[in-house]
Amino acid sequence: MSDNTDTVERYLEGFRTGDHTQILDCLTDDIRWTVFGAFQLAGKPAYDAAIDGEGFTGPPHLEVVRMVEQGDVVMAELTGSASREDGTQLRMSMAEVFVMRGGKIAERRAWVIPLSENDFR
Repeated sequence: MSDNTDTVERYLEGFRTGDHTQILDCLTDDIRWTVFGAFQLAGKPAYDAAIDGEGFTGPPHLEVVRMVEQGDVVMAELTGSASREDGTQLRMSMAEVFVMRGGKIAERRAWVIPLSENDFR
């Protein structure tokens, strides 16, 4: 693995354990986070406030299906689930693009597809 993929793995592990410090240590100060169809934010304070996700409780379960790297970009296909405050579970498939700078994540671009019937729908 490269330094960039190591950083992304460390970042994802921070999400799996709910460790804000570990997550934030993987980011540049001017981080940009876009979840298409949902929100966009910039900067570590805004990122920190959004980590837990409004309406969710506890850290998500995330599994890497595959990860590829080209230059300063790491792309990951993930599956996962997250518990909602109302007791239901969100199952999802995700595509993530991590733009790296100096070994840290400078931009995260995410596509999150909720799954309700099976592994693809």
